[in-house]
Amino acid sequence: RKKCLLCTNVLMIVAASIMGCSKMSQSFEMILIGRFMCGLSLCVPLHHQYVGEISPKKLRGFANSTSSFFWSLGKAVGQISGQRELLGSQALWPMLMASCGFPALVQLVTLPFFPESPPYLLMHKGDQEGCKKAIRQLWGEGQHQAEIDDIMKEKATMKNTKILSVLELVKEPAFRWQLYMIVVLTATIQLCGINAV
Repeated sequence: RKKCLLCTNVLMIVAASIMGCSKMSQSFEMILIGRFMCGLSLCVPLHHQYVGEISPKKLRGFANSTSSFFWSLGKAVGQISGQRELLGSQALWPMLMASCGFPALVQLVTLPFFPESPPYLLMHKGDQEGCKKAIRQLWGEGQHQAEIDDIMKEKATMKNTKILSVLELVKEPAFRWQLYMIVVLTATIQLCGINAV
């Protein structure tokens, strides 16, 4: 999880650099390439997954809501910064386009100091000691055996579950309507008014 987040942040920094240099290079194509690379970023779903897995159970709902909060806050800050009086002028708009790299840079610098997700360490890597160490680092000293037992139960449940590849998921008729709904909802998210909110 952590490595994927780090790679996504590198992608965002590269995209921001490309967009920031577009005016100097006199190339609008660089803006298109940079925006496409931003679209490839997996920050939002990875944030949900990582933050949800490193949070104690009683704070998990609150921690997962931070993604939506910061997403909305980022959109609001971007729209305010895009006003002509701030960064929306002809001379400063490349800085506005490149500003999406700043949060990615902050996360790229700070994330290495955080441990890997305890469920990931235990369920996918089989590293029980690493899981205990990560839990102690995240939640402090104390009795965390109940949480480890919950992760072990989830791992036992997952053994009987077949993991599908993306191609198998697309070909599976039982998931076809759910897949259609997700694609339509994701494709129409720009029409829902979240930018206005």
